[in-house]
Amino acid sequence: MTGLIMAAQLILGLSILVLLHEFGHFIMARAFGIKVEKFYLFFDAWGFKLFKFTYKGTEYGMGWLPLGGYVKIAGMIDESSDKEQMKLPQQPWEFRAKPAWQRLFVMLGGVTVNLILGVILFAMVILVFEKEYVPNSAIESISPYELGEKAGFKEGDKILEINGKKVIRFKDAISIAVIFGADVTVERAGQKQIIQIDENFYDDFKASKQKNLFEPSLGQIIIDSIIPNSAAAKAGIAKGDKIVSLNEQEILSFPQFAKELEPLKNSEITLTLIRTQDTLVKNIQIDSTGVGFARLIPELPTENYSLSQAVYYGWKDAMEMLKLNITGIGKIFKGKEKATDSLQGPIGIAKIYGGVWDWHKFWYITGLLSLILAFMNILPIPALDGGHVLFLLIEVITGRKLSDKFMENVQYIGMLILMALMIFVIGNDIFRLFK
Repeated sequence: MTGLIMAAQLILGLSILVLLHEFGHFIMARAFGIKVEKFYLFFDAWGFKLFKFTYKGTEYGMGWLPLGGYVKIAGMIDESSDKEQMKLPQQPWEFRAKPAWQRLFVMLGGVTVNLILGVILFAMVILVFEKEYVPNSAIESISPYELGEKAGFKEGDKILEINGKKVIRFKDAISIAVIFGADVTVERAGQKQIIQIDENFYDDFKASKQKNLFEPSLGQIIIDSIIPNSAAAKAGIAKGDKIVSLNEQEILSFPQFAKELEPLKNSEITLTLIRTQDTLVKNIQIDSTGVGFARLIPELPTENYSLSQAVYYGWKDAMEMLKLNITGIGKIFKGKEKATDSLQGPIGIAKIYGGVWDWHKFWYITGLLSLILAFMNILPIPALDGGHVLFLLIEVITGRKLSDKFMENVQYIGMLILMALMIFVIGNDIFRLFK
């Protein structure tokens, strides 16, 4: 059942993205009076279709191969490789008959829709699912984990700015963007200091088991519940106990406790606790799972998003995620990241969606994929939108139209590149399953 839910979310998400991407091309072509012969979700390889119908001169349908979709624009050299049409006399309603600037708008239509869709979905997730945020102004200070200390944060720091911009939401202070490199302004002992995190910190982040840099300073650790049969349960630790020290080391925050406890696993530790007015000392034999309790996390103050804030942060979050993905792909080309670790195929994307249908997560991931699809499609690779855009820009600059024969040849080259990339990512997905 889990696999079916993963597959269903993948197919639904990609179907939405492909349909709207192709609609972007479709609507721009129609706006300039260009005939669109076909509009298909999925590919009807070898002519096999699940269904089709014709409306106002355009054939709409669904193919059987779920690797994307397409619109067939009259008079355009594309993946359909329709050479016979290109041999016929040019018609005024064909793509090739239109001026370069109109053809350029048609090619940018899909990418534009995906970009807008990503922003809309991010804003919708904020407004419908998240609804509220923790204001950074309400967080007096932070408690860094070991990874945060490595970045330069210290107990008691107050986050003020990131790259010179005031932090409004606390979630922006702990954003993954920070790990790719940022200048973080903090208030420390009444003085402003700038913590410079370079892009190499990403390597430390990847290598660390702890993926949080810090948390709001929540004060002394108060036990909320005990895991049955755990070391804490056997030692008689109770709900409401407050941790004072670990092996006589004063404990001021949970991140500090986690850091001090890590090298002590599978050994005996001494916890000093306060229960009501009494001070207790417990000698506890712990294993690799730790002590075995859940701490009390007080509710943090929140503020509701307004519609304008949802739109603003939808745009901000979308652009940040787009920038991170561009940076990540850049690292692959620079040899700083392995393509086998970073690129995901259909199986990998399905696993990201997960085996539980969560609409919050579904729309967030679909929005993210829409941004990635926009970026990938605008790359100057023949057969992608970006390849067509590149050649159209050359035509605009030089005033000379590239020959149909040249366009056919680069289309074939582009399709071979894309096929090789598809084989690689799917093969990599399968390899990961066995690994």
